[in-house]
Amino acid sequence: MTHKLLPIVLGAAFGLTATAASAATLDDVKAKGFLQCGSNTGLAGFAAPDDKGEWTGIDVEMCRAIAAAIFDDANAVKFTPLTAKERFTALQTGEVDVLVRNTTWTMSRDTTLGLNFTGVNYYDGQGFMVRKSLGVSSALELSGASVCVQTGTTTELNLTDYFRANGMEYNPVVFEKLEEVNAAYDANRCDVYTTDASGLYSIRLQLTDPGEHMVLPEIISKEPLGPAVRQGDDQWFNLVKWVHYAMLNAEELGVTSANVEEMKGSEDPNVRRLLGTEGNFGESIGLSNDWAARIIKHVGNYGEVFDKTVGPETPLGIARGVNALWSKGGLQYAPPIR
Repeated sequence: MTHKLLPIVLGAAFGLTATAASAATLDDVKAKGFLQCGSNTGLAGFAAPDDKGEWTGIDVEMCRAIAAAIFDDANAVKFTPLTAKERFTALQTGEVDVLVRNTTWTMSRDTTLGLNFTGVNYYDGQGFMVRKSLGVSSALELSGASVCVQTGTTTELNLTDYFRANGMEYNPVVFEKLEEVNAAYDANRCDVYTTDASGLYSIRLQLTDPGEHMVLPEIISKEPLGPAVRQGDDQWFNLVKWVHYAMLNAEELGVTSANVEEMKGSEDPNVRRLLGTEGNFGESIGLSNDWAARIIKHVGNYGEVFDKTVGPETPLGIARGVNALWSKGGLQYAPPIR
């Protein structure tokens, strides 16, 4: 890595020392010829290697979109699987260029780790999964239960808050690695599994008997999941941020991987600015003016990515819900390119 690093001392609560990029992450990425993306160790629908070693998922597609914008090649990316405990250090030290790992954007993470979150590529919330044989229909019936949870996560903190606020007791069963939590719950070492609701739907598919488990209705937290970069490099921060916005704007404007070449001839100025046939918007983030067209051609717009990774026709079967565009009752909203 060639970028310079500046030390940032973290709050005592974290007990870490972070580093922030002072400049030119994009130059480093271009020089080595690929993007190094920090990802989950294996969460279906978000980031997981298949039996051929190919990575798939909504977070994976975000990484591929960044690579496509830079290199006109969505495959110019390498993935570094990271546990929840490892993820921030890997980004802080420059082991990865960007972290796209179903990571919740919180105030402490945004202000004390030397990192910047670039947006929200999936709005989520924490839930609970139980065996149907437990005979409960609400999280409010879980007092005294043993709960499997991954350490080093907002999940662990939210769990404590929820039980405390509702005057309930619980016995935490804590593990560092996601695979360890999955195995423990599947082996009946705990009554309850808690994590982001999207993760519960994913994990249920991996259990020995998925049909014997149910996700309870309560959502107990806000979990805005999104990419993060090191502080101190505004060009890279802007680039990663606008990759996501380009995919949202493309969906809103009806530009897809199937029609992107045809849409380059559009007379709509919004489409023309998006696809680089009008204006010089790529220059401000260090890219060619067809940067967004590259993303859409190789990866697709946000809706296409959602549908093929976690949507209703996938094994996870997740509805768009709050992840629908703002114009369709959801929270996904992108500033205009102009």
